[in-house]
Amino acid sequence: MGAFLDKPKTEKHTEEGGGNGLRFGLSSMQGWRIEMEDAHCAVVGLPQLNDWSFFAVFDGHAGARVSAHCAENLLDTITQTDGFRQSSNPSNGTISAEQIDEVKQSIRDGFLKLDEKMKRLPEVESGEDKSGSTAVCCLIAPQHFFFANCGDSRAVLSRSAKAFFSTLDHKPINPTEKERIQRAGGSVMIQRVNGSLAVSRALGDYEYKQVEGRGPCEQLVSPEPEITVQSRENTDEFLVLACDGIWDVMDNDELCDYVRHQLTIHPNLETVCSSIIDTCLHRGSKDNMSVVLVCFPGAPTVSEDAQQKDRELNSLIEKRVQEIIEKNEELTVAEVYQAILYDDIDSLPPGGGLDSKRTIIEETYKRINPNKNCDTNRLENSDEDHNYPIN
Repeated sequence: MGAFLDKPKTEKHTEEGGGNGLRFGLSSMQGWRIEMEDAHCAVVGLPQLNDWSFFAVFDGHAGARVSAHCAENLLDTITQTDGFRQSSNPSNGTISAEQIDEVKQSIRDGFLKLDEKMKRLPEVESGEDKSGSTAVCCLIAPQHFFFANCGDSRAVLSRSAKAFFSTLDHKPINPTEKERIQRAGGSVMIQRVNGSLAVSRALGDYEYKQVEGRGPCEQLVSPEPEITVQSRENTDEFLVLACDGIWDVMDNDELCDYVRHQLTIHPNLETVCSSIIDTCLHRGSKDNMSVVLVCFPGAPTVSEDAQQKDRELNSLIEKRVQEIIEKNEELTVAEVYQAILYDDIDSLPPGGGLDSKRTIIEETYKRINPNKNCDTNRLENSDEDHNYPIN
């Protein structure tokens, strides 16, 4: 399918910031894909709504145009809908159930209006650009989270030391999604819309939105987000938004456990996000990878004891690499990794395991064998293609 490189591009884009009682970090990597099609948005303090924030991840496919446009315009499209500002800025400081419903409606309208507007982009209207994008976002108000998901990117909220809530992925094999696709005259083959597209909801993808007599939410692919509201609690720890390049190799509990552990070691959220990306690459993700981490006052904090244990673990791994190579200098770094894997070290980071220490293994190997190629990034299972239409 030509969707992969011979070697992954591992340079990262990272950011961090804070305000409104929260901190955020993010990281993204092109990885094995031939193009970087992910985009993101992180805004702390909205215009005229300084105590609201917005975070989102957009996972593009068949091109990067739609995902980039969504990252630039979705928030404004939502906040400019009728009634959003009035409903989101109550006079008494407490948002009512009716106002919550108005905000939800504004989010839904924002998605649908943006999808309609993008049809008129010159390159889209001409048919030159056929790209689409999933979208997962969270509007964080003083008392509530407003989650919106369209596709198979995902948001997970950690509360009281566990994965408390997550958005649901929109896949063609989901019964309600499959029913809509079939009613629109389509089919689900090899778990894809018409055997081609791996998501059942997305922005863009207009070639799947041309069924006459059907509304925008009744097409083969729907731009309608699934919206969930959660009340904020003092025990909220952090929120993770990520594309499926992350979720393909880590489940909700694993990622939350890993983030929770990393927060006790690294004060810098960029570093935590970067370690997530690296761990997922070592775990076998072949997709673009993007992750946004939002931390609240209840998040774990750096612990000297945890940092010391991590240093001791790194030293243990370095020592084992040296011992293994001394016994057999011809071993590849992959074989050294496998040997350490059999050691069953019980102090490895929860959720990340030895994959989260792969960089330590490779750096130690390279230091001991400076003239030997330790590049372990080899393309395997290249017929995997989670996001791209089949050509």
